[in-house]
Amino acid sequence: MIMMKKFDYDDNMDQSHGRIWEDLRARLRAVQAAVLKGFEPNPEQERVILKERARRLAQEMTEPEKARDYLEVVGFYLGQERYAVELTHVVEVFPLKDLTPLPQTPPFVLGIFNARGRIISVLDIKKLIGLPDVGLTNLNRVIVLHGDDMEFGILADSIMGVKLIPADTLQPSLPTLTGVKAEYFLGVTGDRIVVLDGKKILTDPKIIIHEKI
Repeated sequence: MIMMKKFDYDDNMDQSHGRIWEDLRARLRAVQAAVLKGFEPNPEQERVILKERARRLAQEMTEPEKARDYLEVVGFYLGQERYAVELTHVVEVFPLKDLTPLPQTPPFVLGIFNARGRIISVLDIKKLIGLPDVGLTNLNRVIVLHGDDMEFGILADSIMGVKLIPADTLQPSLPTLTGVKAEYFLGVTGDRIVVLDGKKILTDPKIIIHEKI
């Protein structure tokens, strides 16, 4: 049997070591905060982060909650209002960079950009649902939606993240909404997040960009 020698430390040594460890922890926290503050994920990392957040949210649910049907959505801002679209329709999220305007296209077509070799059309969803334009900032993101034979991006003013919404709590669209605005709405949550109908947007013949360009 191997015997380990026991060392006796006095109280002053314990206190000294304690201060050293506290100092190291404080330095590590400072470095971590600095790294996180300057970290801006690329589109692939952002997509992975969204998926991971959805997975963690699903794992954290209790058994009664798991028995309910949930919508996994990506939440985002349009102006001061909060919107969401189902994660199942979302391919990736990109920063709005190097946008090329296209002549002779409808007003809701902002232009196209190169997404790692894929040319993606970008739609200003605010123009489709009747919201005022608030201009572009460095917070703008393009949420790329994908259907059976359609792919394009919709402009978001900023991203909220992934959210799980109980399907049975989704309320119908407001009766005062008519026309195109109501056409794209799946419903409204109790905390006033408007969920867009991704399938309807992707299959609406009025916004089949590839045929118009």
